[in-house]
Amino acid sequence: MTPPSPAVVRFDGPWRHRDVRANGIKLHVVEAGPDDPDAPLIILLHGFADFWATWRLQLPLLGAAGMRAVAVDLRGYGDSDKPPRGYDGWTGAGDVAGLIRSLGYSDATVVGHADGGLAAWATAILHPRVVRSLVLISAPHPIALRRAVLTDPAQARALMPSLLSYQPPLVPERRLVGGRGIRVERMLAQRSEPSWRADPQFRTTADLMRTAIRIPGVAHAALEYQRWAFRSRFRPDGHRFLSRMDRQIDGPALHLHGLDDPLVLTRTVDDYATWAPRMRVDHLPRTGHWAHLERPEEIGGRILDFAATTER
Repeated sequence: MTPPSPAVVRFDGPWRHRDVRANGIKLHVVEAGPDDPDAPLIILLHGFADFWATWRLQLPLLGAAGMRAVAVDLRGYGDSDKPPRGYDGWTGAGDVAGLIRSLGYSDATVVGHADGGLAAWATAILHPRVVRSLVLISAPHPIALRRAVLTDPAQARALMPSLLSYQPPLVPERRLVGGRGIRVERMLAQRSEPSWRADPQFRTTADLMRTAIRIPGVAHAALEYQRWAFRSRFRPDGHRFLSRMDRQIDGPALHLHGLDDPLVLTRTVDDYATWAPRMRVDHLPRTGHWAHLERPEEIGGRILDFAATTER
């Protein structure tokens, strides 16, 4: 079966598609709201096995409120470039910082879910001047997550089986794209709150993700992020990265976390004060790992309210 073209992610809606050069690569981004350098910028970063469309229900809401909302296909995903290297925390932060500057801004509110949350944390710490405020969805600080995996058996059981299964070469890629991407749909179902699976948006989301993961090179890139996250802890670059991440962010931050998230536990999310003393954590009942998909209007409203109150 012929794999889908990267152009499949450029579907129409109340948004604009464009390509932006940043940090040496082309990033495909999708914008809503005024194309105006004076409009506040919000950058939206997706997680594992996902792409920009995970934010399709927030983009029009944020844009209608006067924000310039920009959802990104991360390096290796969707219709962004898929270079052989760069799927590490350092480069991810450089991609986000470069994107903000390439869009003509000095700073932005940065929103990240899961793996996109790691990129958001890293950007806020490694490039603090470009992050006005930070919004995280199921994305603990990387040191907090590492500590929890090592000391909390429940968090280790929640995270490590999938992370370890991604480490061998070739086989995980075949599994992700096999059966027209059925494993991605199963992951979406297993990590979300059961009632959302009956919502028509679940079917739409699953179909979109199953298509996007089969774009040539995407499954490999998605897994390279996971491989770096695990293997770097045994290498000097990983130790240097965590050492650099062990510092406070000065700006305001918000963490939105589903109480029914089976992958990231509540007590792991609550370990944040060392690195983000101005963070507020909201735990959402009857919500799983994909809060922005399961409760799109509420999450969009929370992002909007937070961004509006943190404008400079």
